[in-house]
Amino acid sequence: MPEAPSKRSARGAEKADIDRIIEAVVYLYTEARRVTKEVARERGLTGPQISAIKILESFGDISLSELSDRMSARNSTITGLVDRMERNGLVERIRSAEDRRVTLIRLTPEGARIAREIPVDSMQILGAALDSLSRRDRHELRRILVSLTAAVEEEVRRRGHAPERARQPETP
Repeated sequence: MPEAPSKRSARGAEKADIDRIIEAVVYLYTEARRVTKEVARERGLTGPQISAIKILESFGDISLSELSDRMSARNSTITGLVDRMERNGLVERIRSAEDRRVTLIRLTPEGARIAREIPVDSMQILGAALDSLSRRDRHELRRILVSLTAAVEEEVRRRGHAPERARQPETP
């Protein structure tokens, strides 16, 4: 028996909603990457190097694992990134004073100088846009994004892949 027109139109509206949400997410991601790449290219760096420099500027000396978590990437990926940045004189590896077994990543004076000069345009743009939302809308958006992140990770696992993210965003 054919599907009723009202059910078909409701399903079409749901698909249209999902399509618009996906378009918005892709736009946000693409625009953030474009702005970061533009800033990176001006300084002869890569987007991930810019991200690492700004994270180190914000958080100070951190372990490779913490940098991996903050960049939502695997330790092996970040190890290669840090190796290249170390060769270019942007970071150095130091032993933790609290636990000599732990190696920390630190910006060199050159890395710190570059960090001060680099605007985080994509984050500032997104931050300003988020600031324009009401507190209630930001809270609701955060709640939804936490749920969406968990659902994506579950779908990735269901399809037989390991999620890239090393940590969940904080719950509301």
